Amino acid sequence: MVKMNRIPFLPIPIEVAKRLAKPFYGISKKISKLFPVLSIQLERCEMKSDANEYISVALFASLFWLILTILSFIIIFQVSQIEINFGITFFVSLFISLSSFSYILLYPNLLVSRKIREIDRNILFALRHLQIQIKSGVTLFDSLVSVANANYGAVSEEFKKAIKKISTGTPEIDSLEDLAVKNPSLYFRRVIWQIANSIRSGADLGQTLDSMVSSLSNEEKIAIRKYGSQLNPLAMMYMMTAVIIPNLGITFMLILSSLTGLTISEQMFWVMLFGLAVFQFSFIGMIKNRRPAMDI
Repeated sequence: MVKMNRIPFLPIPIEVAKRLAKPFYGISKKISKLFPVLSIQLERCEMKSDANEYISVALFASLFWLILTILSFIIIFQVSQIEINFGITFFVSLFISLSSFSYILLYPNLLVSRKIREIDRNILFALRHLQIQIKSGVTLFDSLVSVANANYGAVSEEFKKAIKKISTGTPEIDSLEDLAVKNPSLYFRRVIWQIANSIRSGADLGQTLDSMVSSLSNEEKIAIRKYGSQLNPLAMMYMMTAVIIPNLGITFMLILSSLTGLTISEQMFWVMLFGLAVFQFSFIGMIKNRRPAMDI
């Protein structure tokens, strides 16, 4: 389950930060108009806060890092007995402050993306579990309890929410529909809507689950084939950028330096090495993000 008790770039717990950030509520109301989806993302993160409160927390954190960075520069310049460079101090402090503000605002999107991937990774297995239970004559509620108690990660946690509502007297259809509305995963919403529609229309739920399992399996196979077809050009791009171009570039620089007397410093090689390291980490992240989240 996604929790947001602590947020990167926020030095204190969020509940404490919300109390300290009350002076920023007026500004946050104006800024919240620029982020209309933030309230939905916060709800999907199970964050007990509205968009205004969360933006005010981001403003508080950005001010904290701005002041801390400025004070750090002043102390460093004083200890080093160097004249304070106000330009460097201002721009670096402003950059860190804006970076912390942007990261905190985008952090709910990151958590929602992680939640979607975890749900999509387990939805097919949970659906097969539900299919077996229903076709064995088990009631829908008991089948949901069985899936919720199994180890399907975020899917089991979502079903526990529905079970809790049903146990308190909410009709099964209403509980499932409410679960679908608040869930960020397209696959999960589609599965829950089809189950709810099948119950409402009186159709055979076992046949509906058979159709959904077959459909999701086929979609996953197509996604895997598509992912495999993308690996060849990506591998070629990696070979060109990380192997061929650096080798040819260094060879050309050595030849050019021997003919023209151009000096090649050691720093140039370190810069190239750093650039290659950044590219390789970025490339690994891109390959990981393109990989289909679902498992057959």
